[in-house]
Amino acid sequence: MILKPHKKHASIPSPTGGKFGPNELAIIGAPCDVIQHLSKAIADASQSLTIGYADASHKEEGEPMTFKTSYTAHKNHHELSFGKTHDLENFRELFQHCDAVLVNGNHFYAAQQIVILNEKKRASLEQKLDRLTQVKLFILDDDVIDIYPFLETHLKDHKSIPRYSIKDVAGITSWIQKNIKTNSSIIKGLVLAGGQSSRMGHDKGAIDYLGKPHREYLADLLSDFCDPTYLSVQKASIDFQTNYPLIADSFLNLGPYGGILSAFREDPTCAWLVIATDLPKLDKDTLKQLIDGRNSSKMATCFHNPATKFPEPLLTLWEPRSYPILLSFLANGYSCPRKVLINGEIEELQITQHEALLNVNTPEELKALRTN
Repeated sequence: MILKPHKKHASIPSPTGGKFGPNELAIIGAPCDVIQHLSKAIADASQSLTIGYADASHKEEGEPMTFKTSYTAHKNHHELSFGKTHDLENFRELFQHCDAVLVNGNHFYAAQQIVILNEKKRASLEQKLDRLTQVKLFILDDDVIDIYPFLETHLKDHKSIPRYSIKDVAGITSWIQKNIKTNSSIIKGLVLAGGQSSRMGHDKGAIDYLGKPHREYLADLLSDFCDPTYLSVQKASIDFQTNYPLIADSFLNLGPYGGILSAFREDPTCAWLVIATDLPKLDKDTLKQLIDGRNSSKMATCFHNPATKFPEPLLTLWEPRSYPILLSFLANGYSCPRKVLINGEIEELQITQHEALLNVNTPEELKALRTN
């Protein structure tokens, strides 16, 4: 008998990026004051983005450095200071509202790097080549006209890496904005098909409105915009046939909230376009309006529901940054996705086709729909 190796911990997918966030950029190669000044200039120039900045305070010799974090949002500046960096286990949580995090590369590592070519730090940079794992941009200081020979040797793709003057803050900021857009998460689809349908008395996902079980119809709609599309179910063992892969609830007995969290547990790096199975009037144009109105700088993009006067949580595009927020609400005893939207930074759209939000949950509502 062959024994499988024992696993002490469950295998859970990790989010993209590094310890500061999915879009983190270490700025390295210049004195700290130059990095700080440039980071502030970029944040000030990023009108529509929230830019985070991580640095360490310089102390007297023999004293430990303290970790400092700040971020800007529409000219509002927020700053936090902490003690020893190892006291913080999760830097990402500090920056979960940020579109990008600039990191002082003299003190911290980051998944991507911006290299400033500054003669004062030339020798120091040559000693830190191990930190240059994914250089995305060169910035030339005033007295530098080309990259250093040791960088040409270390970075085989150096010719394809963009270069800007340190005075060209507008150009650098524009590049960062494009880099964020390039790194925008792909969208996967999720049809919430695993409810008990207690009010309807039978499986709502099996109702045939348009020639097939409605869960299949909705999954087909999503497939025109998402790759791939899944059905969210309570258990992996189902009593119906489907052409779509399943995500069984790993957060149990939480209804739609558990389905959304289970999807993010499956893939925390993508955005999830989530729709309920009880929307008989949902159409392709409404889905297109939602995706076209996507604001990946927010936690989620959704429609305002005129009937409830609240954001509609079960026709919503949830961004990866919403995952820790959803978990935080759950930890505080809340399992209502609408409450998360009401209290979060969202893009709330005015829906064009109001009937697309029609919700059918009871036999009486079903009869009324078919009568009309």
